[in-house]
Amino acid sequence: MAAMSLQQIADRIEIDDLLTRYATALDAKDWDLFSTCFTPDAFIDYTAAGGIKGTLAEVRQWLAEVMAGFPMTQHLVTNRDVRVEGDSAICRSCLFNPMGLRDGDHGLVVFFDGGYYRDKMVRTAQGWRIAERIEQPTYSTRLHRVMVRPFEA
Repeated sequence: MAAMSLQQIADRIEIDDLLTRYATALDAKDWDLFSTCFTPDAFIDYTAAGGIKGTLAEVRQWLAEVMAGFPMTQHLVTNRDVRVEGDSAICRSCLFNPMGLRDGDHGLVVFFDGGYYRDKMVRTAQGWRIAERIEQPTYSTRLHRVMVRPFEA
């Protein structure tokens, strides 16, 4: 394997930061931060996981509505396979998303979704952005119950 150039290393770090920013935005429900992960004309497809597909604005609005119902989320994006060619890149990364819904009895119904993101990325004046994201789910555990108790120091 050939040594990477400083530019290749910088690209990989910036793309890693981009994918972390995406996960952080979802968990914080920060839709302005979410928008910084994508090009303005991005195409996003979550249909295989039961979501929608559409433009950044359409998906952002849908996520804001849907994610409001989840008091607990933890989006993890791991095992990144990044291929950079000039000012574009493709990336396949694993997703692992524990999600919790209130159960009406002081606890949460927790489920785990897993799969892959397939992304096309471009270098912009603002840094790397996702131009196309397609989610490919591989599993969901739905309806595992855990009790949430206050933290005791």
